Amino acid sequence: MKKNFYLTMFVGIMSIGLSTAQAQNPECMTNLSIYAEHAKVKNYDAAYEPWKMVYENCPGLNKANYSYGEKILMHKIENTSGAEKDGHINMLLAVYDASKVHFPAKYTTASVTIDKVMLKRDNNMISDEETYQQLGDAFNSDKKNFKNPKALYLYFSSLVDLHEAGKKDLQEVFDVYDEVTEKLEEENKAITASLAKLLAKEDAGTALTSKEKRYVKAYTNNSKAFGQVASSVDGKLGKLADCENLIPLYEKNFEAKKNDVKWVKRAVGRMFSKECTDDPMFKKLFEAQLALDPSADAYLYGGTLKAKSGDNSGAIADFNKAVELTTDSYKKSNILYKIATIVRKSSKSQARNYLNKAIEANSANGKAYLLLANLYASSANDCGTSAFEKRAIYWKAANTASQAGRVDPSVASTASRTAASYNAKAPDKTMIFNSGMAGKTITFSCWVGGSVKVPSL
Repeated sequence: MKKNFYLTMFVGIMSIGLSTAQAQNPECMTNLSIYAEHAKVKNYDAAYEPWKMVYENCPGLNKANYSYGEKILMHKIENTSGAEKDGHINMLLAVYDASKVHFPAKYTTASVTIDKVMLKRDNNMISDEETYQQLGDAFNSDKKNFKNPKALYLYFSSLVDLHEAGKKDLQEVFDVYDEVTEKLEEENKAITASLAKLLAKEDAGTALTSKEKRYVKAYTNNSKAFGQVASSVDGKLGKLADCENLIPLYEKNFEAKKNDVKWVKRAVGRMFSKECTDDPMFKKLFEAQLALDPSADAYLYGGTLKAKSGDNSGAIADFNKAVELTTDSYKKSNILYKIATIVRKSSKSQARNYLNKAIEANSANGKAYLLLANLYASSANDCGTSAFEKRAIYWKAANTASQAGRVDPSVASTASRTAASYNAKAPDKTMIFNSGMAGKTITFSCWVGGSVKVPSL
């Protein structure tokens, strides 16, 4: 029995991974195996003392000192109070610091700072000023590893709270908002790109391995998290970015900032997204951007101004120029999507063409699928001769909306609600039965084109 026990401990150690230095302290090795076995089954109270011995005497022995150590101490914090709890909190803060010293490749500046700030926030040990300062320092010094969506939100929300308390100005709020939203977009871009490869394999008829299925689930959950945080960040910004706040701020800072291409581009982009394009300040900023950086975005905004003045041919020319100037497929897809949002007012079929190009450039552009679904649904009365045929378009709209959530889980919540809304407007079972079309295919002869299969009863 004893032989089997030690064999189990040895296997446990080997599964964690050993270094040559571990052989130099047999007592640390023994306690490592003991606490690891207890921690694996979440018996953290039993794991505490042997873990503490190893951590204090052999801190660089194994990463388990930090991965399991965090879980052990979190358990202690949750199940103690008063001075004892404070002692465990302070010890965990020290563990976070030590993790970066002994395993810097695994525990980065950003991840350690985030863990410490989150722990302090959970235990009311840090102010908004300290939260913003510490997360900001980590974000700016180690942006690559600042990937925690909750921390990204906390970084921005603490700044908004400080602004509302009169401690930070509005321009700083906008600057950090841009940085945070760009980071959220960057992380979701990487996730959806990986997800797209697996979905393409699945759609081609090749079964995914169990490992690939786990990846699909992880990518989907992570993308949803970034999507939720992006919505929360926009919600936190709220009315601070409305035209009545943007315009006077840009009028005030324009002369000082008009040669700062980064500031100009962000100002134009924000006014564009908030539909402040009718104000003269938008044109002034746009012209400054065009002089500093005649990029794809500049032609997109120029096309918008021309469209507003009724110069549709000039607008289309600018839009196409914007697409030509973009080599990055992700950016190209976003520009094509923006063009579709503009031309949809004059031509749904033209908007569809741009959306299809957007999806071709980036198959994970969920927003493009959602807008395409909206265009289909808004044409229900234009497609078909009977009530059944007209309402059948909602099935196509619902399917398209569902695809948005599949390829881009960051919009999954919106996609699910949208698809459900369209399905509710589609023919019900009685209409399907009376039509005699159950299981058959309906082809659309209007601008929508394509077809949809009627559900079987």
